[in-house]
Amino acid sequence: MSTAPNVLLATCGGWWLPHPAKAFENRGALAGLWISDKNRTSVSADLFRRCWPFHLGMKPFYHFAPQILTEKMFYAFFPLWRAWVRSQSIPPCNVVQTIIGYGTELFDRKELRGAIKVVDCPNSHPLTYYGFWQRECDLWCPGERVPIPQWMFARMNRELERADCIIVQSSFCRDSMVWNGIPEKKIYINPMGVDTFTFLPRQSVPIKPRFICVGTICLRKGHQYLFRAFELVKKRLPDAELICVGQYKTDFRRERQRWEGTFRHIPHLSHADLATLLQSCTAFVFPSQEEGIARAQIEALAVGLPVIGTHEGGATTLVRDGIEGFIVRGRDPRHIADAMIQVFLDPELNRKMGEAALQKGATKNRWQDYGDRLLDTYARKLSC
Repeated sequence: MSTAPNVLLATCGGWWLPHPAKAFENRGALAGLWISDKNRTSVSADLFRRCWPFHLGMKPFYHFAPQILTEKMFYAFFPLWRAWVRSQSIPPCNVVQTIIGYGTELFDRKELRGAIKVVDCPNSHPLTYYGFWQRECDLWCPGERVPIPQWMFARMNRELERADCIIVQSSFCRDSMVWNGIPEKKIYINPMGVDTFTFLPRQSVPIKPRFICVGTICLRKGHQYLFRAFELVKKRLPDAELICVGQYKTDFRRERQRWEGTFRHIPHLSHADLATLLQSCTAFVFPSQEEGIARAQIEALAVGLPVIGTHEGGATTLVRDGIEGFIVRGRDPRHIADAMIQVFLDPELNRKMGEAALQKGATKNRWQDYGDRLLDTYARKLSC
C-alpha cells in the first residue's frame, strides 16, 4: 500500500469535512467527499458525491420545522444515508475518514479492508458526552433527555473500537477517550482551522464592555451559567453588553423566559458578519459543559479576541490561563463574572491577551494547515 495518503471523507450532513476535503484536493490527496450537504468549498465535481435522498427528505424540515423536530427527523431519515453509502462504488483510497457515528457502513465495505479507518470526533467520548449533557438536563430541565438516540451512541462506541486513528479537537476530548478505555496511541488532537481571509484581527480594545458567545443556546453549552454570570457583571459594569449568536435548543425552555431581554440575541449570522462583530468585542465567553472545541472559539482567537472558556469546552487546548484569556470553572457564575470584569477593567491586559490569542488562532492555522496536519499523521501511519 502506498504511503501517500489518498483520503475518502464521508458524513451525513457536512460538518467541517468540506474544508479538509479542499485542503486534501490541493495536495492531490482527496479520493472523494461524500456528504448530504452542498459542495460549499468547490471540491471538483468528479470527487464530490451528494446523498440526495437524505437531503431531499430533510429539506422541508430545514426550512419550516422547529429545531427539535428537525433533529428528530435527521435520525429518522438516517436509514437513507446508510442505504446510499452501501450503494456507492468505492474509489481507490487508503484512508477513510468519517464523523463519528457515520462510518459503520464504509468500515464494513470489503473494498476498504487494509485502509486506515479514521473517526473524527466533534465531542468527547460518547459516555462523557451523554453524561455531562444529561446532568445539566437533570439540574435545569428535569425530565428532559439528551435528544441523540441511544442507538447512535452505540454506533459511536463501536466505531471508536474499530478505528485505527481517532481525531479529537481538544485535550479534554483526548482525556475523555482515555478515561473510557480508548488507547491513547490511537488519538490525535487537531483543533479546527479558520478562514483567515474572513476573520481578520481587531484594530483596538473596545471602550465599552461588550462580550460575545456564539453557539446554540442550550444547557450543554452552559448558557444557564453565562446568564447568571452576566447578571453579576451588570452590577459592576452597568453598561456592559452580552451578545449571544445562535438558536435556542428546547432543553433551555425553562430558563429562556427568565433571561430573554437581558442580552442581545442574534439567531443567525454570516461568517463575514460574525467576523465584524467579533472584532468589536471585549472578549469571547464560552462556559461550555462539554465540547470538542467550538469553531467560534478559534475564530475569536483568530481576530485577536481574549477567550474566557472551560477545560470541558476545549479552551485549554489553545488558551493558557492569563495569556490568551482565562480558564474558568464552567458551573461557577462568580468565577466567570470575575474573569469578564477583569478582562474589561484592564485594557492593557486585554490588548496583550488579544495579541497572544491572534498568534494561537491565526498563525499556521488556516484550513490548509489543518488538512496538512492530518495528511502528515496519515502518512506516518501508512509508513508503519
